[in-house]
Amino acid sequence: MTSPYRVVVAPDKFKGSLRADEVAEAVTAVLASRPGVEVVSHPVADGGEGTVDVALASGFRPVTVPVTGPLGSSVEATFALRDGMAVVEMASAAGLALLPGAPDPRTAWAATTYGVGELVLAAVDHGARQVVVGVGGSATTDGGAGALEALGVDVATLDRGPDQPDPRGGLDERLAGVDLVVACDVDNPLLGPSGAAAVYAPQKGADPRCVAALERRLAGWADAVAAATGEDERELPGAGAAGGLGFGLVALAGARLVPGAALLLELTGFDDVVASADLVVVGEGSLDRQSLRGKGPVGVARAAAARGATVVAVAGRNALTAPEIEQAGLRAVYALTDLESDPAVCMRDARRLLGDVACRIADDWLPPA
Repeated sequence: MTSPYRVVVAPDKFKGSLRADEVAEAVTAVLASRPGVEVVSHPVADGGEGTVDVALASGFRPVTVPVTGPLGSSVEATFALRDGMAVVEMASAAGLALLPGAPDPRTAWAATTYGVGELVLAAVDHGARQVVVGVGGSATTDGGAGALEALGVDVATLDRGPDQPDPRGGLDERLAGVDLVVACDVDNPLLGPSGAAAVYAPQKGADPRCVAALERRLAGWADAVAAATGEDERELPGAGAAGGLGFGLVALAGARLVPGAALLLELTGFDDVVASADLVVVGEGSLDRQSLRGKGPVGVARAAAARGATVVAVAGRNALTAPEIEQAGLRAVYALTDLESDPAVCMRDARRLLGDVACRIADDWLPPA
């Protein structure tokens, strides 16, 4: 008896359009209709938005708590908890989607990560001894100062010179013995042309003048932290994630920073799922050079390709060159903009267009009926 042709559909979200599970559902519906094909749906995340959803789909239970939002008002944030491990999503406490309107220079300057620190402590209060912080989708560029203040660090005293006590001594005692892990979806440093302000602040409403001011603030923050601790983490890959939250948590809260895609694949058992796959379909809303810096689909593609599977991608838009597509471990990319040139239509009708794209994948890669 011939074994079925096995396909794993493992996309990330299409930001602003469909969740990862919705993307997977649209593609799976088409591929599973072909005879002799077995399809496994396995939505993924890389530490950004959707990370908690993926953890919940893998058997974690939800816990919802009130925390401080990016501009100071209270918001409800949900984290995932299982067997002493919590997965929290900084976007649920300090995300762009929590702003009352469109981001602008005022919100880009004022947005705080304070609620992220509260969310970490809430997870610990619920019994977590390991807290994984997904750090994508932020509205903030505060270097993690807000989160650290919530965790007990006396941020205001950091510029008092070399004789000040180590600020890490003020960390909330509830964090003692807790493994704090930053699941990072990019590898940018804190400062410079590839840093938090230059690359990501414009997406958070910052104009050029605000970007320059944020860069100066982050540089001053990094100098103060280095003077207080004797260690300088500003060049650490991922330090610039989520407006520098990665930097702050590593430098002052004892966190360790790991690639989010690899961590989430491990948590969700991806190795077992992909072990016998013939074809793997990955995806996200925009495949571009940022995708090559650690985003989920490329991490999934490389992991699957290393196990001998053919890997193709679906995307809202594709900005990768042919060599970059190959570098990412992909055999082909199928973009919604190949079918519909208007991005607004692609976002509005993403589910329908994904069905059409999946038909193309089926024709190109599945065995003939």
